[in-house]
Amino acid sequence: MKAELLEGERLDYIGGGRHIIQSSQVFAFSLDAVLLARFTYVPLTKGSIIDLCSGNGVIPLVLSARSSVPITGVEIQPKLADMAVRSAVYNQTPQISIMEDDVRNPELSKKIGQADLVTCNPPYFSTPSEGEKNRSPYFTLARHEEHGTLEDIISAASGLVKQKGKVSMVLRPERMVELLTTFRKYRIEPKRMKIIYPKAGKDANILLTEGIKDGKPGLTCHPPLTVYDAKGNYTEEFKSYYEGR
Repeated sequence: MKAELLEGERLDYIGGGRHIIQSSQVFAFSLDAVLLARFTYVPLTKGSIIDLCSGNGVIPLVLSARSSVPITGVEIQPKLADMAVRSAVYNQTPQISIMEDDVRNPELSKKIGQADLVTCNPPYFSTPSEGEKNRSPYFTLARHEEHGTLEDIISAASGLVKQKGKVSMVLRPERMVELLTTFRKYRIEPKRMKIIYPKAGKDANILLTEGIKDGKPGLTCHPPLTVYDAKGNYTEEFKSYYEGR
């Protein structure tokens, strides 16, 4: 099927037989979104998945290669939501539906119900600088908490996940304490964690975390993952993980 591309758009391969529509005008997906989709538990044939702050739909696309259950992406920006819809059509993944909505909408759970898994790659930063604000509204909204704080998003995730269901998020390691504390505030018990390093000897820059709603205490820290080797190439371990092998 030929992709329906608008001016400035392109089609990128993301592995697993999936392609995604990207645009130079908006914030493109990054490694962390794919890593979260590889890291998280998924219901394979029964249940459902909700992806918050879905952007152009990269997490639903990667998850659709791992699971056959219905996946709903929630995205507030119309342009990104439209790109996500067209990507799902191109990949012939009818299990994916995209909803243009605000995660803070108290009626959201009535619209889409509750899921066995809620994923989210939220904005990493709080308030943008003036320079960042002037760059592009699409970049600003993707990177900064202009439409909801981390607490707003976790509160929404808790309301959208079923009892004993899972919530998986990716964030910067410097916000680990805030993330885990807020998880527990909204009855999500942290259960699994994996830390990603850009290179050996460098500080970690990606934190993957999964929790269970009303789960029992007990956190498993998985082995870390290093993205680049000394020559600046992807490590074999990273390539294997990223490609889902």
